[in-house]
Amino acid sequence: MSDSEKEDPVPSLEEQLKDMLRKANMTFMFPQQGPPASDEADAGAGPQPDRGDAALQAIREFSLKPRDVRDYLDRFVIGQGEAKKVLAVAICDHYNHVRRWMDNPDLRQDEYAKHNTILLGPTGVGKTYLIRCAARLIGVPFVKADATKFTETGYVGHDVEDLVRDLVKAANGNTELAQYGIIFVDEIDKIAAQSAPGSKDVSGRGVQINLLKLMEETDAGLFSQTDLIGQMQAIMDMQRGKGTKERTINTRHMLFIVSGAFDKLGDLVRHRVSSSPIGFTHGDQEKKEAAAFLRLAETKDFIEYGFEPEFIGRLPVRVVCDPLSVEDLERILLNSEGSVLEQYRWDFEGYGIDFTVNRAAVRRIAEKAHAEETGARGLMTVMEKMFRGHKFELPSTAIRSFEVDGDAVGDPAAALAALLKGKESAKRAMLDGEIDHFVAEFREQHGIALSIDRSARDLIVEMCLEQDRTVRAFCADHLRDMEYGLKLVARNTGQTTFRISRKFVKNPSAELSRRIAKSFKNEE
Repeated sequence: MSDSEKEDPVPSLEEQLKDMLRKANMTFMFPQQGPPASDEADAGAGPQPDRGDAALQAIREFSLKPRDVRDYLDRFVIGQGEAKKVLAVAICDHYNHVRRWMDNPDLRQDEYAKHNTILLGPTGVGKTYLIRCAARLIGVPFVKADATKFTETGYVGHDVEDLVRDLVKAANGNTELAQYGIIFVDEIDKIAAQSAPGSKDVSGRGVQINLLKLMEETDAGLFSQTDLIGQMQAIMDMQRGKGTKERTINTRHMLFIVSGAFDKLGDLVRHRVSSSPIGFTHGDQEKKEAAAFLRLAETKDFIEYGFEPEFIGRLPVRVVCDPLSVEDLERILLNSEGSVLEQYRWDFEGYGIDFTVNRAAVRRIAEKAHAEETGARGLMTVMEKMFRGHKFELPSTAIRSFEVDGDAVGDPAAALAALLKGKESAKRAMLDGEIDHFVAEFREQHGIALSIDRSARDLIVEMCLEQDRTVRAFCADHLRDMEYGLKLVARNTGQTTFRISRKFVKNPSAELSRRIAKSFKNEE
C-alpha cells in the first residue's frame, strides 16, 4: 500500500453514514465500538433500567379499584362524575387483565376484548386531561395525537403506526413497557366525513381501517418506511454482525382511547328519537342538552355519522362528557390541582408579587369564561386578558401585592390604573435603586467606578419615567458611548473613578468629547 493510500484511507460505511447525517443537520447517537450492545439499549436510547423495571413491576402488581381511580381524577378534573366512573371501570378491567396475563402464561392464547373507549363531549371539558391523569396514576407511557394529521398509508402525511412508535419513545425505548401504554387520539370525529363520489378517501375511511387494526391486535413496525435514521441503524447493525433485531411491537395490550366533540351526532340522535313512536315529546326534546342526546347514541348513529361498523365496534366503552357550568368553572379555579389560577400565582411569584382573588371575582371570571363556550380553556382566555397589563407593569414597580375583585375582572385597565395611582414615589425609589445596579454592573464589566450626583440621578429617573423605560434600557441607549469614552480617558490618565453630573446626563456626547480631549492634552 502506498503512502498516499495510508494517509487518505477510504471511509468506512459507518463514517459515510455519519457524514451524511451531519450534512443533513440531523442528530443521531451511534453505538460505541466494542462488544455489541443489548437489544434493550438499542431500542432508542433506552430508559434508566430501574425506571422501566419499576413501571413494569407496578403493572404486575396493579391493585387499584375503580373508586381509587375516580378519587384520583377528582383531584384534577372537576365534574364529569359519570365519565370518571366509566373510565375508572374500563381502566381497572384492562390492567387487571394485563396483570393476569403477565402472571399466567397459559392465558396468553385466550381471546380478550379490550376496553377501548370513545369520549364524546364539547371542547375544554377535560377529556384529554382525564386520560393523561389516569396514565400518570398507573405509571404507563401515554401519547396524544390529532386524528386529522393521519392519512392512509402510502400518501403524504402521518401513518397511524406513528402512534405506536411515539409510544415507544414515551417509554424511552422500552418496548416491553410500551406495549402496555395508552394511546389517545383526539378529533376522531373529523375523520368520519365521507369522500365525494369518484374521489379517493385518504384521510377518512382509510385511516379508520388502519386504526382499527391497531386497536384490535397487530404487529406494528418500530421503524417507518420513510425513517432514514432507522434504516441506517439497521445497515450498521448488519455491518457489525448483530443480525436483525426486533423491529415490531404487538398492540394487543395497548389501550386505545379516542375523543371528539361530535357536534352533529346529537342532531342525528335527535332526529331518530323524534321520529320514533317511543321517545321524548317535542317539548321535552327542546329542553334536552346536546350531551343528553349523545348519551342516547347507538352504533347505527355512529355509522350514519360516517364511521365504519368495524371501527366503531372496536370502541365498546362510550363515555359522554357534560358541558361545564359556571359553577364547575368556579370549582376548577378554586379546587382543582394545578388550576390556571395557581399558574398565574406562580407567574407573579417569579417577580416577587402576590395577589388575592375574592369570591366575587372568581364568579365573574367563571361567568365570562362560560360565555366563551370553550369550556375550561375559556378561563385562560379571560385571565390572560385580565392580567396582561398587570404582568407588564407591576414587575417594574415596587408593588408586591394586590387584590382582584369583580370590578377588576370587568375593567382590568381601570383597575390597573387605580393600582398604579399614587405609587409614583415608590416607582421613583425603585428606579433609583436600579441606578445602583447599573453602577455596580458597569464597574464589574469595565473596571470603571461611576459616582453619579444626586441631581444626575434625579434626571435619569425623570427621563426613564417620561420614556417609560427601565434604567438599564435608558442607559444602554442614552449613555451607549460612555464605556468607550471613559476607557479612553482612563488609558490616557490612569483615572478609574468618574463623576457623572447632571450636565453629563443631559449631553453625554459633548461631555465625553470634552473629557477625551482634555485627557490627550494632559498626556502631552
